[in-house]
Amino acid sequence: MVQVKKAEKKEAILKSAYRLFKRKGYVATTTVQIAAGARVSESNVYAYFESKFDILFSLFEPWIRERIERLEIRVSSEPDSRAKLRVLLTALWREIPYDDNGFSNNMMQALSTLAGRDKYDPKLLQWVKQRIEAMILTAVPRKWHAELTKGDLGRVLVMAQDGFVMHVHLGRSSPCSEAMIELFCDLILGTKASVPHELPTALKREQVSVL
Repeated sequence: MVQVKKAEKKEAILKSAYRLFKRKGYVATTTVQIAAGARVSESNVYAYFESKFDILFSLFEPWIRERIERLEIRVSSEPDSRAKLRVLLTALWREIPYDDNGFSNNMMQALSTLAGRDKYDPKLLQWVKQRIEAMILTAVPRKWHAELTKGDLGRVLVMAQDGFVMHVHLGRSSPCSEAMIELFCDLILGTKASVPHELPTALKREQVSVL
């Protein structure tokens, strides 16, 4: 007999998982705990989701999409190129890593511990990259667009964000300095003839703190 799936049970499982992931993290959370929090059996959990990773992805996808879409509105409202980039980088490297008790770190934990039965679809990453890249392109002259897209700058910024997410997870007080954000604004906008041999003092301190 085919089990009838109820929307309220699925929602209860998601809410339980969300609370646990925020408090304990992905690795320390089990499907038994998720089931207990939702007041269902563990077999019920697997009736709605293929794996713990499937549960997390069902939570994380709307979570990150909402933040990127809100960021697009903020970036588009800024009056000039540097302001647009500053808002973008600040959100990616300072705000989102801390947001929701560092919720994005759950995805990093999940991806680093994927099991054979877990199915990872890179479409979400591609979507995030494309939206970030589009925001960057609104801030630079059109003649630079081909060069920036060829270099896959969106991927670089996402990879840097992963590092700052881990920085927060390790208990650092600040994931990214103002000096680093300003330096990247300079590099992207081409306002520096070359990368300086001597990094700003604030950046030197930050490099040491990451180690």
